[in-house]
Amino acid sequence: MAAVLGACASHAPSPVAVQETFDSSSTFSRGFDAPPAQTCEAARRALLSQGYIATARTQELIEGRKSFQPNMETNLEINFRVVCVPQTSDGQVSLGFATALQDRYALKKSASSASVGVGALGSLSLPFSSSSDSLVKVGSETISARSFYDSFFELVENYLKQDRDTP
Repeated sequence: MAAVLGACASHAPSPVAVQETFDSSSTFSRGFDAPPAQTCEAARRALLSQGYIATARTQELIEGRKSFQPNMETNLEINFRVVCVPQTSDGQVSLGFATALQDRYALKKSASSASVGVGALGSLSLPFSSSSDSLVKVGSETISARSFYDSFFELVENYLKQDRDTP
């Protein structure tokens, strides 16, 4: 008995590998010469201009969602979140933090069957079968490509520049 318990104890789960480095890269954030509310409004317009559906909006938070279907059996969805916070005490300079989460869905087929027994005729059973398709989430990942965020932040800066140039 002790040998069995000892064997179970030796199969304890191993620790999860840590993927975070918390370095000082600016992949997910950028400074803007505008108050947080103006920065988040420019971020909202940047997302809308690229086909994102705005799902949440406050003066300091913007969320958007966009779906893609690269092939008949795969669907991708990007959930984009931007948080705008003041960087200076007077609130005239802000930091924009952006994070995009990509969810992957695959088409899965599932078969279901049922049978009907007719009591008066004995054990007669007639099978009925059907199949259905459904999208099942198969993965989720934070987009970490610097070029993805660089192009977003450049578009935000363009909208802020348009606001400064408009009287």
